[in-house]
This record gives sequence, structure tokens and C-alpha cells, in this order.
Amino acid sequence: MPKLIVNGVEVEVPQGSTVLQACEAAGAEVPRFCYHDRLSIAGNCRMCLVEVEKSPKPVASCAMPANEGMVVKTNTPQVQKARDGVMEFLLINHPLDCPICDQGGECDLQDQAMAYGRGGSRYEDAKRAVKDKDIGPLVKTIMTRCIHCTRCIRFGEEVAGVEVLGLTGRGEHMEVGPYVEAVVNTELSGNIIDLCPVGALTSKPYEFHARSWELVKTESIDVLDAVGANIRIDTRGAEVMRILPRLNEAVNEEWLADKSRFACDGLKKRRLDRCFVRRDGKLEPASWDEAFAAIATRLRGVPGNRIAALAGDLADAEAILLLKELMGALGSTHIDCRQDGAKLDASNRAGYLFNTTIAGIEQADTCLLIGTNPRWEAPLVNARLRKRWRRGGFAIGLIGEPRDLTYKYNHLGVGPQALAELANGRHAFAETLKGAKAPMLILGQGALVRSDGGQILAAARQIAGDLGFVRDGWNGFNVLHSAAARVGGLDLGFVPGADGRDVAGILEGAQSGVIDVVYLLGADEIDTSRFGKAFVIYQGHHGDAGAKRADVVLPGAAYTEKDATYVNLEGRPQRTHRAIHPLGEAREDWKILRALSEALGKQLPYDTLQSVRERLGHVAPSFRALGRVEPASFGNFGTPGPLGPEPFKSNIANYYMTDPISRASPTMAECVAAFLTPAQGKTGTHG
Repeated sequence: MPKLIVNGVEVEVPQGSTVLQACEAAGAEVPRFCYHDRLSIAGNCRMCLVEVEKSPKPVASCAMPANEGMVVKTNTPQVQKARDGVMEFLLINHPLDCPICDQGGECDLQDQAMAYGRGGSRYEDAKRAVKDKDIGPLVKTIMTRCIHCTRCIRFGEEVAGVEVLGLTGRGEHMEVGPYVEAVVNTELSGNIIDLCPVGALTSKPYEFHARSWELVKTESIDVLDAVGANIRIDTRGAEVMRILPRLNEAVNEEWLADKSRFACDGLKKRRLDRCFVRRDGKLEPASWDEAFAAIATRLRGVPGNRIAALAGDLADAEAILLLKELMGALGSTHIDCRQDGAKLDASNRAGYLFNTTIAGIEQADTCLLIGTNPRWEAPLVNARLRKRWRRGGFAIGLIGEPRDLTYKYNHLGVGPQALAELANGRHAFAETLKGAKAPMLILGQGALVRSDGGQILAAARQIAGDLGFVRDGWNGFNVLHSAAARVGGLDLGFVPGADGRDVAGILEGAQSGVIDVVYLLGADEIDTSRFGKAFVIYQGHHGDAGAKRADVVLPGAAYTEKDATYVNLEGRPQRTHRAIHPLGEAREDWKILRALSEALGKQLPYDTLQSVRERLGHVAPSFRALGRVEPASFGNFGTPGPLGPEPFKSNIANYYMTDPISRASPTMAECVAAFLTPAQGKTGTHG
């Protein structure tokens, strides 16, 4: 580890560090535009110039390796003069449109011009102008502001795996943009907005909506997929203006998927802000007392074995717990949180977790994908897979639909036959898996929602056991969830009890008249036409499929409007925090269930959110490890048996519309029109 002296301070840095990183370790601030610690080094903005002893001129600290005995100075007159000159050149053609620029107030160029720039410019010729590029409905381009830092280009090539943006021309005629007119078709495109140090790339849906200093910032968790990305919700008044990522190295690093970032405008559309009761075949507005009275009247005299409940993909753990206890008080064991019908075994926690963890992907050396399209089901997990693949020594095999996953893989087959051959050791890729030191397997929901999902789960478990996926200090068996509520529901045991019906049984029972009452906690991804004459109670925040079929509608709070607990696919409990109040008469979901239990004469013993959370910890101790992953013991799960012949398919056919919020989003509708052409996703990059 080399030792350097930076501004008179001795500092020791890891081998391979740059002078810029050494300066930061010594507490010296070095300005930069092109350098980013998650991207390759470009060294083209020259703003990070420092003085190195025995060097005839200032050096670019981002591209200079730190060597033993270096003496570095970051605050000499020579360095200041060099930075003044660099900033003067950068501002030669930059337009003076800060008053109308959406980057104003959080612009690196503004900040560094104040700290390091000259008081005036010696340039007198006319400024050049660059034509804006149309790269899709999410990212707005004002390319006259571009300073050619190439962060967006490097992000596309290195992290997102989509090589659309590049440099054309030289010198004064250099431009950043697509080589031919094209949209930036990646599920991570919004991150180039965060990376852009100026106002050249801004959010198109957010354009001219608010200023950064007007916004109230709330730290929270994303729930539009199962990754549990850490986010910041920016609000003004009672409106969510934008959602940005927060740094969490273990989960999302500093990236955020486009649906999680841009679907927030769906929070303003098709919202439920009052109770409704169906009278004479039509839903009519009602008070809370009237809605509860209608439910109590209908439930009077109905035995528990004729009542059922389903928890949806966006339900929080507190609400799932109270719904389970309310159903227990009513005598019902017909409950299920797997509304897509996935044959997940709740009896063994390791059988439904992403046991390797998201950060653990970087320690793996082989990966087997089964019935999944991680690029759509969990874009941030896919980005980690690509990050590991780019380092080399990472063999990937896919059983399922061939798709462009942004990295090369071996296509092993399309269905269970290839899985059976791997389990029996007859497939050539089995030898690759056996020789791996840290192999991992990712089982998608598309393989589990089938009628033989339990058998596929057992076959995947057999592969993990026979081929050494699980060993001391390493668990390579992973289930890739796409629903934020799924792991929390399974942890709480929101699955059928003794003689209880699962989601398929509940739908069949309602259709045949065996089930009289169905309670939907935000459950919209089901076939509501199969409820027959059953009395349907819907609790949720959007007027989607469940509310349309309901006989009573109870307005709940969206994830931006409540303090709630969610468990991500790794089994990591995290909490959302209320950024705005629920709309109209809507209430937090646990409060609705607590009030309803009292109206039904089955009062639940919780008066505060804290008391509910204490109960969470008693039911599932993993909830006490907030923000941490508690490893699960690997055991037996699944249902051994023959596998069907049908090919695997991903459970997501449209990435941009997977839940009530994204389906209500005008921005997501534009993305569907712009990105999902008939040929989208039909071809794969595979070997």
C-alpha cells in the first residue's frame, strides 16, 4: 500500500488507487466533472488538476496512479490558475440559462464555477449551439449545455449495457448523442440524469415543475419491485414531485430503475380517496361507518370457512399481520399472499429468499438462471450480474426464453427438460457448476407460477444440493421475487392454514359458491371475473381491477403516504416513511383493519404502530433485524415429482406496467409506446 503526502498530510491508500482518491483520503477536496467512482476513468475534463512534486506541469489526479513517496499539493497558485483556465474554457460555449434550467440549485457546474471560476470571460465570439436529441420520453436533452464529460456514455456501456450514446465529431464540433436517431432503451436510463454534472440531461416528466429548494425531502424505500431500493421522495405541498435514489451499497448502490423513478405521477391518477358501497349494482360514495356497517351486516352469520383473504403485491407487513389475525379471529384459514399462484414453500425460509444477497453476486463465479428475465423482474439485480460478468470469470447459463440481458450467457434450453438434465448431471453445463467455487442459482417466478411450480422448486433445490451451491459460508440458492410484499407475507405465514385454500382454491371456491366473502388487501393481479357472486371487500389506494369488482371499497394509503415495513427479496426488513398525507378520507392500512376489527366485534389489541411492530418481531424474529439480512438455514422444500413439458416464461410481459401505480402513470404509458415494440425482447445476446 503506497504512502503519499497530500498537502503535508501523510496518507496510505490501497494499491491501484489514484491520486484523486488519495487526496480524498487525506481530506483534500478536488473538483471534478468526468470522474465517477463507479465508472471507468476518462480523464477528459481536466478539472481535477493537482501539483505533483517533480512533475513539470499539473497532472490530472483522476488518471494518475498513486505511487510511493509522491508529494501532492492541491491548493497552490499554480493549481488555482490551472483550474481557472479549465473553468473558463468550459464556460466558453455554455449558455447562461440557469434561471430556466431544471438543474439549477443542484448543478456541479454552478458550484464549481463559484468555487474555482474566474470573475469574467475573455471570449468574445458567438457561442455555438447544438441540436437537442430525442432519446425517449424519460430523459430531456439540452445538448448546448453539454461539457463532454462522457459520464452518460460510460454508464450506458458499462452499467446499463446499452450502447446507444457516443461521441461524434472532434474539437469544437464534438457532440454527445446517438450515432443514429434512437431512444435509450434501458430500464436504468434515468440514472444518467443523476450522473450529468450540468443541465444537459434532465428529467422530461419533471421539466419545469419545481425547484430543488422548494422540495421537502423524505428518505424511504421503493416498493414497485422486490429489490427494496433506497429512495428519496421529494414533495411540494401534498404532491410527490420526483423520486431519486439514495446510496445503499448492499442493495441498490446509487442506482434506481426507471419504473421506480418515473411512475410517481401514477400516485395522482385514479386514486381512491373515499369509501364506496355497491348499491343496486353501482358503487356509491359512503362514510367509513356506512362501509364498516355494510361489511358487518354481510359477515353476520357467515362461518369462517366461507371467508377468504388475499394480500396484494404492494401490501405492507403491518397490514398483512393485522389481516391475518382478523381472518384468524373470524375463523378463516383461506389466506394467501401469492396472488400470482407461485408454488413457494413458506415452511423453509431459505426456500424463498435471495440467499446469496444482492451484494453477494459479486462474490459468485457461476450463475444459473431458471425461468427468469432479471432485466425486467429486477433491473438492479441484473445490473449487479452485469457488473460481475464484466470482471470476467463468470459463466452464466439460462434455462428459459432467450432475452437480451445485457451480458453473454449460455442458453441451456427453454424448459424443464434442461432442468431435469442438470439435476441428473447429464447436461454439459453441470460440469461447469460442479467446478465452481461459489455457484449461484436464480429461480424466477415464471417457473413457480406454473401448475408444476412445486416440482420445479424441488428440482432446483436438488441441483443446489447435489452440485454444491450450498456450503459453509455460502448459499447460492436464490428465488427472484418481483413483488415487494411477497417475502414479508411469507415471513408472517400469510399462507393457507389447516384445510385452507390457496389463491387458486379461493377463486374456484368463490366461483362455485363455496366462498361467500373475499377480502382483497390491494390484490389486483388476479382474475376478478372468477369471484362469481361472492361479496368482495377491496382495501387499496387505486381504482384498479380489485376496486372495480368490489362491493365495498376502503381507501388505503400508498407507500409514499405511510410509515410501513417491507421485506425485500433478500429478507432485509426496511421501512418507508410518510412523505405526504393520504388523500381525502384514505387511511393507513393497519388503522383501517384495526377499526374494522372493532366494528366486527373482533377487536385487535393494537392501538399504536409501535405495538403492531412489536408483534411483527414476535411472529417473525427477522423483523427485528431492521436493515439487515438474517441468514436462513437451508432445508428441504418443494414437492418432488414429474415436470411438465411447457417452456418457461417470465412472469412479467410489460416491465412498465406491473401494478396499480405504474398502470395509472401517464409516463409509463409513454414508455410502453416508445420502448415496447413487437420485437422488443424477442432476441437475446447469448452463446
